[in-house]
Amino acid sequence: METVFGIAVDGVAYGMILFIISVGLSVTLGLMRVVNLAHGAFAMVAGYVASYAAQGLGLPYVAALVVAVLLTVVATLPMEKLLYRRIYGSANELSQVLLTIGLTFVIVACINYLFGPTLKRIPLPDALLGTVSIGPKSIPAHRAFVIGMGAATILGLWWLLERTDFGIKLRAAVDDPNMAAALGIRTERLYMATFALGTGLAALGGVLGAELLPLEPYYAIRYIVLFLAVVAVGGAGSIFGSAAAALALGIVDTAGKYLIPNFGEFFFYAALILILFRWPHGFFHGRAA
Repeated sequence: METVFGIAVDGVAYGMILFIISVGLSVTLGLMRVVNLAHGAFAMVAGYVASYAAQGLGLPYVAALVVAVLLTVVATLPMEKLLYRRIYGSANELSQVLLTIGLTFVIVACINYLFGPTLKRIPLPDALLGTVSIGPKSIPAHRAFVIGMGAATILGLWWLLERTDFGIKLRAAVDDPNMAAALGIRTERLYMATFALGTGLAALGGVLGAELLPLEPYYAIRYIVLFLAVVAVGGAGSIFGSAAAALALGIVDTAGKYLIPNFGEFFFYAALILILFRWPHGFFHGRAA
């Protein structure tokens, strides 16, 4: 029973990290029609910035988190204006892939040059090093914090996209950008805000998940397949689909590593194949936000 409980806690925490990072990719892919393979690189940048802020500058964990997210968003906005804006809604997905994978390699090279090719860590505060009691059980405080942040992200995104003017204008701009512009919706600013939202989520997940997805020089290349898998299984543009996919794949992957560690990530990809065989367009295809 202890093993099952440990698998459940670690699997849900791991799934929440996958969700927080992947849902930003899901938003840009499902709503803005951009295959952004540099999404994982943005998460890596935030993690490295938070590590430097915490260890090099001595900032508290929360301050390092906020600084990393804000700096990552600010640093990527010029890319949105100069590069991404040219490929929004492009029917040529190959150009999107080539642009964003090229940008990924540039970012990886810059990070290696600036921070060195070594594993980085983000020191956790004392409050996240202990345990939290849930009835007769105790779980690591950091895992509980990650799960709570994941739940807050789900609710916050649902409210933003379904219950605010921003969400209404975004869906209108996606469905018919020319008509939206004719009605006075400033689509360029709307797309920039959506891009910043996706980047901010990637940055948040990159910092929160440093304990589960270690910050190493090729983070962006190693983990982008995981993020794309969550989007594929959940359905592009679907918040709850991404959450369901991330939790399912996170629990399966964690269970496999707990029970049969020699098989590595076999169970993750086996589950991915089986799910896509049954739901080839994802869990929530056609019900995207």
